[in-house]
Amino acid sequence: MKAFVFPGQGAQFVGMGRDLYENSPAAKKLFEKANEIIGFKITDIMFGGTDEELKQTKVTQPAIFLHSVISAIVLGTDFQPNMVAGHSLGEFSALVATKALTFEDGLKLVAQRAFAMQKACEQTPSTMAAIIGLADEKVAEICTETEGIVVPANYNCAGQLVISGEISAVESACTKLKEAGAKRALILPVSGGFHSPCMESARAELETAIRNTKFSEPICPVYQNVDAKPHKNSAEIQDNLVAQLTSPVCWTQSVQNMVADGATHFTELGPGNVLQGLIKKIAPKTIF
Repeated sequence: MKAFVFPGQGAQFVGMGRDLYENSPAAKKLFEKANEIIGFKITDIMFGGTDEELKQTKVTQPAIFLHSVISAIVLGTDFQPNMVAGHSLGEFSALVATKALTFEDGLKLVAQRAFAMQKACEQTPSTMAAIIGLADEKVAEICTETEGIVVPANYNCAGQLVISGEISAVESACTKLKEAGAKRALILPVSGGFHSPCMESARAELETAIRNTKFSEPICPVYQNVDAKPHKNSAEIQDNLVAQLTSPVCWTQSVQNMVADGATHFTELGPGNVLQGLIKKIAPKTIF
């Protein structure tokens, strides 16, 4: 069975999507439409901007979404998934690719999500850190014992968990985690503490937009971040999307469940191959 996966923030690079734009008239049309919808020429930044410009949350998220979704659309009849999943932002790409959302509505939600998250980052100084080489349960336990807001945010693969929260709490947790045996506890170059209670104001803002957007049943099950389970019911999908901003990304569990449900071939659509690397660690026998 074929599974398609869609990356999240961090996969971006300058030049992303240029090949699609130059080689596919359909892709070019969608990129130009995106420029109109979001009100600035995101293609200029994607194809020839600076790393700093591309790293702004309000640019990064729509850019990755566009690269991922347009890659799926350009595949045409070769895009016939039995199941899909997206990592954080990638969940929106997965929902558009499987026709649960229109291209226009998906892009508008992603743009609103990015602006809301950027605003939340400015209101509450927060960050994230990658913890390498420690059991997930131990990381979660130390987060609970640390003063302030710090929680597990991304279950990426065994031995690689990202924590998120207030800057001082994340720094304190990193010290404790290294003392507990973590090989690395690395503060990430991100603008805020995504997938933590620090994103509550963004969650509330995005909920209104999600509730006011029409969702349809996707063409195949979408394994969602909040519970790692397959969903086709549009109301459930909306509820899970609302919860996603302040909940951990259960990527390890999602891949395990997809494999248990029959996935043998995985294809990553979007910039980079970060998810490929994670999936190979979670399920070494899968094919790309």
